[in-house]
Amino acid sequence: MASELLEIHPQELNFTFGLEKQSSCLIQLTNNTDQYVAFKVKTTSPKKYCAIPNTGIVKPKSIYDFSVTMQAQSVAPPDLMCKDKFLIQSRVIPLGTAEEDITSNIFSKESGRQVEEKKLKVFLTSPPQSPVLT
Repeated sequence: MASELLEIHPQELNFTFGLEKQSSCLIQLTNNTDQYVAFKVKTTSPKKYCAIPNTGIVKPKSIYDFSVTMQAQSVAPPDLMCKDKFLIQSRVIPLGTAEEDITSNIFSKESGRQVEEKKLKVFLTSPPQSPVLT
């Protein structure tokens, strides 16, 4: 394959972890091709994260931004280690395909469809320490 359908930035998701606080991360998809590309976002922890939107269409030679939000957590993972991952699937779609036509079966690899997949790891950082009044 000569080049990827979508360039994904950043290559990993970094969330600032704070107990009982949501954290969001912006993802930018760049379509450097002359074709329309559909994408779908999947995660290993669907109850913990929300990608808005989780499917869409990136027009030729354009950029598409979406955000992923980590829901507020009541317990911190040990050493802020996180094994969660995201998968972004993409494939070329015909001109005129509507957003509502982007369903899971578009990304099925049956019948020889070419579906690109890119895995993104999740990293957690602790929030900057605020000064404590003494």
